[in-house]
Amino acid sequence: MIVVTGGAGFIGSNLVLGLNRRGLTDILVVDDLTEGDKFVNLVDGRIADYMHKDDFRRRLASGQLGDIEAVFHQGACSDTTERNGQYMLDNNYRVTLELFQFCQGRKIPFIYASSAAVYGAGPVYAEDLANERPLNVYGYSKFLFDQVLRRHLDTLTAPVVGLRYFNVYGPNEQHKARMASVAFHNMNQFRTVGHVRLFGGWDGYADGGQMRDFIHVDDVVDVNLFFLDKPAKSGVFNCGTGRAQPFNDVASAVVNTLREEQGEPVLGLQQQVEQGLLRYIDFPEDLKGRYQSHTQADLTLLRDAGYDRPFRDVQTGVAQYVRVLLEQGRI
Repeated sequence: MIVVTGGAGFIGSNLVLGLNRRGLTDILVVDDLTEGDKFVNLVDGRIADYMHKDDFRRRLASGQLGDIEAVFHQGACSDTTERNGQYMLDNNYRVTLELFQFCQGRKIPFIYASSAAVYGAGPVYAEDLANERPLNVYGYSKFLFDQVLRRHLDTLTAPVVGLRYFNVYGPNEQHKARMASVAFHNMNQFRTVGHVRLFGGWDGYADGGQMRDFIHVDDVVDVNLFFLDKPAKSGVFNCGTGRAQPFNDVASAVVNTLREEQGEPVLGLQQQVEQGLLRYIDFPEDLKGRYQSHTQADLTLLRDAGYDRPFRDVQTGVAQYVRVLLEQGRI
């Protein structure tokens, strides 16, 4: 059996589909469906069982779990604005530590979600303590467990991999509300009001010019499955494209893909601005000093580990995403 925590969530549900594509269906999904709408993310996946996260944690503590081949730990609170440190450290750090100890005790491969939030404002996004200074307690909760793994790298009984996700976008994120990707929000804005709004210039960047490393969720799944196949590899690795692109690229790709689907011609960025399809708002005061204006994953360690597949650029990935949501009727 393979365990996927957060398996009804964004990355977790896509990981279930990725395992299914390999013919793997003996999957235990662990999540919290108290707000049941998230079930839609599991409809297309094939799993063996579902367990509430609190029940799973109790069984984990008492050892009442059956044979497990691997654990993909995607479950966490990903709200970067959450200020309750006690909750965040228990839900994100402590649970990860308990899973790590369980997997080490039973020699089970453990792949968990870390985050580019550990780097804070950067500017260097390479996996080294000197570059890591989280700006919020979410980032700190990820940072803290990464240090646990680093301390145990020489004494591991089974492989452990932490993947530092950069800005992930793609299908099955609709439940994340305001924490969904900028691509998702851009799509809904354009469909609702006929234009997309982006932050104006700040921190030395032009309007819509702040840059992030945007990665499609299918690429994230491929990296996860790569490490499942590489039992000799352990450590903390960036999971991004290695390419920083401005928010303007995301918005422009959304607008043009939706226009194409309506039989309308593609427009350049300046044309979109001139026609009011792309608009800028003042950069929020409460985000100044707490915002990543530029992220770009250093892929040296990931490539050295043997992962050599290319990553989708924003134009390709966002267009694919828009068309999937249109087919699903979700925008």
